[in-house]
Amino acid sequence: MSSHTRRDFLKRSAAVAGGLAAFSLAGTQASGRVLGANDRIRVAVAGIHGRGRSHIDAYSKMKGVEVAYLVDPDSRLFASRSKVVEKYGAPKPKCVQDLRKILDDKNLDAVSIATTNSSHALLAIWACQAGKDVYVEKPCSHNIFEGRKIVEAARKYDRMVQIGTQSRSDPHWNEVIEAVHSGKYGKLLISYGYASKPRGSIGFKLPKNPPKELDFDVWLGPALQQKYHENIVHYNWHWFWDFGNGEIGNQGIHQLDIARWAMPAGAVPQSVISLGGRFGYEDQGQTPNTQFTVIDFGGPKMFFEDRGLVTGKSSKVTNEFYTDLGVIKGGKFYPKGQSQGEPIVQSKAVNVEFQPNHFANFIDCVRSHKREGLHAEILEGHRSTLLAHLANTSYRLGAQVPFNKQMKAFGDDKAAYESFADIKEHLKKVAKMDLTASTYCLGRMLKFDAQTEKYDDDQANKLLTRPYRRPYVVPEQV
Repeated sequence: MSSHTRRDFLKRSAAVAGGLAAFSLAGTQASGRVLGANDRIRVAVAGIHGRGRSHIDAYSKMKGVEVAYLVDPDSRLFASRSKVVEKYGAPKPKCVQDLRKILDDKNLDAVSIATTNSSHALLAIWACQAGKDVYVEKPCSHNIFEGRKIVEAARKYDRMVQIGTQSRSDPHWNEVIEAVHSGKYGKLLISYGYASKPRGSIGFKLPKNPPKELDFDVWLGPALQQKYHENIVHYNWHWFWDFGNGEIGNQGIHQLDIARWAMPAGAVPQSVISLGGRFGYEDQGQTPNTQFTVIDFGGPKMFFEDRGLVTGKSSKVTNEFYTDLGVIKGGKFYPKGQSQGEPIVQSKAVNVEFQPNHFANFIDCVRSHKREGLHAEILEGHRSTLLAHLANTSYRLGAQVPFNKQMKAFGDDKAAYESFADIKEHLKKVAKMDLTASTYCLGRMLKFDAQTEKYDDDQANKLLTRPYRRPYVVPEQV
């Protein structure tokens, strides 16, 4: 990493585009502003096409909060998103295509990030280095290395960093998790997450010149140089490994976070195996549209599945908790062998002061500067996000095997085999697949050391990070 400051970068932007060494921010500390209860919090929203619109709405509705900047490589969005801010009676925000151009503003308090997954960590680190607090959408990282670096940056620069796993601010899920932890409903055996939403074919889009209003270099960010096509801008980038992490790293992060939240204190992932494929159609997408993952926490296990070949009626996005006494699902406990459930005992932990608005919780902590007040502090976010990376690493190192070949990948775990059998029946029914002539990707069984955040496999360890394109480099030293 060179020692170019942010101002150096701006002065030499043309040269950087030609391939200068990656730059790093100088690591400026916070401006020294002490925020009182009546001080206006000024926020920049980075990434304003899809999820970013929700960020704009949320902050614009809050008393004492101003959306001061809108940041997006695609300037075609600026007019419509500015109107959203103005309709709440706020001043028109300033609009820029590159976050680095505004980080020197000492009156900017926070950056709220809703860009591609591949840019989440880099923008969060830059913001921390500039003394800004950060709200970063899930997943907080594109790989395990990046997640750890955001945690390090948050600690080094003493920043409030919240990940967008909103269930942590949901009183219902707080009650459910407390019920699981109480032990009243038995010992947890399987924490099961489902994220099955309709995901149809994205077809094929040919390379073309990017729109003149789009700064494609900034949009690519850390990803390696490649040609523009309309299947990556704006939403379908989720299904390309360079930018997204598939459904497990999209909707799935919410369910993975809840599933890990339910684990006993101190439980960490010890091994992973993931399988699946992109079934039912042929298109340009790379990530699986059907995936099943088993993660062993050294006793209790986590199961995760997503099925993209579903309709709205058959979508399933939730969590269930299987114990030695029964199952907790839908806010009820179903004892073994019984079809009638009983409501779980109401929580006493979620008190009247609990803030159920995830964005407001973040703003509260920007004011108080109390990290312990964050409902989804970045360390928790990183620990949940890396579960998606574990699954995808196993899957990407897998091999194609016939559906009709008996597999023993789950050892003696009867429940895992039953889940896989149900997925196969689903594929036969909805995709009309002849499983006797079809294959799926059976991922590699990987051991994982949660302390060092490394695998027992050299090829897997290569996927802990990625090649970065200068100057969009997530640094080793933040």
